[in-house]
Amino acid sequence: MNQEQRQKWSVCGRYGLVVLLTLAAVQNGASTAGGRYLTLGSAVAVACGVLLLLRRGHWLLAPALTAAAAGVWGWPMLPLLLLALFDLAADRHTAAAVTCATAALTGNALLHPTASLWRPQQYGSSLFLLLAVVGGLWMGNRRRLVQALNTQVEHLRIERELREQAARIAERSAIAAEMHDVLAHRLSLIALHTGVLAARQDGLPLPVIDRLALLRTASTDALTDLRDVLGALRTTGTRPATDRPTPVLRDVQEVIEQARAAGQRIDTTTEGTPEQAPVTHRLAVFRLVQEALTNARKHAPDTTVHVRIDYGPPATLIEVTNTSSTHTGHTVPSGFGLVGLRERVEALGGHLNAGPSGSGAWRLAARIPHH
Repeated sequence: MNQEQRQKWSVCGRYGLVVLLTLAAVQNGASTAGGRYLTLGSAVAVACGVLLLLRRGHWLLAPALTAAAAGVWGWPMLPLLLLALFDLAADRHTAAAVTCATAALTGNALLHPTASLWRPQQYGSSLFLLLAVVGGLWMGNRRRLVQALNTQVEHLRIERELREQAARIAERSAIAAEMHDVLAHRLSLIALHTGVLAARQDGLPLPVIDRLALLRTASTDALTDLRDVLGALRTTGTRPATDRPTPVLRDVQEVIEQARAAGQRIDTTTEGTPEQAPVTHRLAVFRLVQEALTNARKHAPDTTVHVRIDYGPPATLIEVTNTSSTHTGHTVPSGFGLVGLRERVEALGGHLNAGPSGSGAWRLAARIPHH
């Protein structure tokens, strides 16, 4: 049941309670008036019930009228008076609740109605009035605590969504920066070789010379456009671009050897060659293996990690698993690295699954189809 449904049921419940207490007050008034329902006391009871139901006007209007009616008619108005005192205490109007209760008891002591609030016991209905105030204070504090907890949960949910969104944006920026480096490298090679061929144009047909010049111009223009569009991504961090590591096609074996040098036990199985997969797939493979090894080293340092890579085609497959830890176990990663990796894999048309397997081990598996 969501918040809106709970609020709806709460409103319906209060409506039913007010109607029930109003009917009880009218019935009590009729029993003290010789069975007559059409009396001033009954009319006042209905008016108090309507004010308590609608809560229109000043917040003190309905409790003050109910306290005055209880002071004049006594016991028949007690159900509505208890509800009015409860509402005041729940809304942190404790002084007003005590004042209304005192006014009702004082009115009965002075006017001596037929069904006084001081009867049938010596202390009268003061205990009921006190319980209504205490119950209202407890309910009001509980209501405010629940609201505060709901607000905190909502803030945490929004914060998590923002952090996940930031992780996705950061991964997209990383992908764009990597592609900037890769494409710039390839376009630079095209411009270089076409420039060399154009410099040795002796004996080449004129159409070929024109095409070489066109290729060189197009490649240099593409390089310029690429730097204008994506070059800013390399300077949007805390470090300058010259201090950033170049992400161009780093070998996945490099990160595996670094992890082994740090004491991590890793078994690898590789099918196919990296050249069979597109550049974007090879970059994704590197990031997936890097993140999986980092998580295994952080959460289960004494386990053996199994890395399987299949460059395809028809798809690039990455699977990283580790056996269950004998000490702390593998817990859910606390960061948002997997969020960014999922964004990267899905951007390439693939899917990523990460989580505990049936045997208690941790498993990361990704499949990126070749297009």
